[in-house]
Amino acid sequence: MDHPLHRPPVVRRVSELIGATPLFELCRTESESRLLLKLEQFNPTGTAKIRMARQMILDAEERGLLRPGGRIIESTSGNTGLGLAVVAAECGYTFTAVVDHHAAADKLRAMKALGAELVYVAEDGDEELATAAREELAERMAAEADNAYFTEQHNNLANGVGYHPVARELDAALGGRVDVLIGAVGTGGGLFGTGGALRRTLPGVRIVGVEPKGSIAFGGPAHDYYQSGTGTPEGATIGAMVDYDLLDEGVKVGDIEAFATARAVARRTGLLIGGSAGGVVYEALTRLPTLPPGTTMVALINDGGEKYMDTVFDDAWMSARDLLSPTAEREIEEMLVKLRRLPAESAPDGPASPQEQH
Repeated sequence: MDHPLHRPPVVRRVSELIGATPLFELCRTESESRLLLKLEQFNPTGTAKIRMARQMILDAEERGLLRPGGRIIESTSGNTGLGLAVVAAECGYTFTAVVDHHAAADKLRAMKALGAELVYVAEDGDEELATAAREELAERMAAEADNAYFTEQHNNLANGVGYHPVARELDAALGGRVDVLIGAVGTGGGLFGTGGALRRTLPGVRIVGVEPKGSIAFGGPAHDYYQSGTGTPEGATIGAMVDYDLLDEGVKVGDIEAFATARAVARRTGLLIGGSAGGVVYEALTRLPTLPPGTTMVALINDGGEKYMDTVFDDAWMSARDLLSPTAEREIEEMLVKLRRLPAESAPDGPASPQEQH
């Protein structure tokens, strides 16, 4: 099933609200290069991953891997699980999410509210990212149960297919003008599913992947990181969705820079974005001034910041983990002030403000 580029005025299923997400111009340079954010938090559940969650279930049904009344099982940091919980509710399946305490607490609460069963692989207070343990347990549970299907998002080709509509939305909205596509790399489905489909109509688009420092997909030393729902931690297998042939450049952004960017963007624009999205925007902001004049760069924003009020946007949580950096936030705010130029055609109409009058 394919979704239209515009939402119908009345829908009967939550999944019909997927897609047609807006583009937000964060800034543009004096040479008219611009950074556009594809705001995937405007999907149901506030995340891009409901796109691929829905596609994985449609694919499983078409292949006869999931029968009526069956159980869906997935290892998740939260956003994929939220999407699967919605689809399970709509289609009459039960859903078991295998999770750890590295996930944002609000994501876990929301999955439970949507009827998901949560199975933890770690004790309370253990914040370690346990991707490998989660996946091993999810696979074993599915193998031992009747009419159960492990969606296995890291190696499920339907993951990438679920993002093909994003490419169509970008192509239609921008008249075929996307020069750089930049996004976080976790499973790889979002960036490479979108980028692969976009390359078929725009072969010159440059694809840049961003992962946390400590993730192993782009090499380098492995260590713990706090960016949730992205990257590949030590001990986990790099998924089949990570398409190095499509990748023009893979970069790493630390937690401090990623979270400082999310916080600075919120204060300067009123837009809440998630922690890993902060990493993407940080990298995009640093490279925007170096791009050729007139470049259009699109950053994929996987989710909003509302789920991170007790982590990224909480000073006490940040300070306890040595992540709070007023200096980094100030530098990013200065960058935004310098780069945030609205196009003349979008200048507000009407009388001047009191400040402008004086």
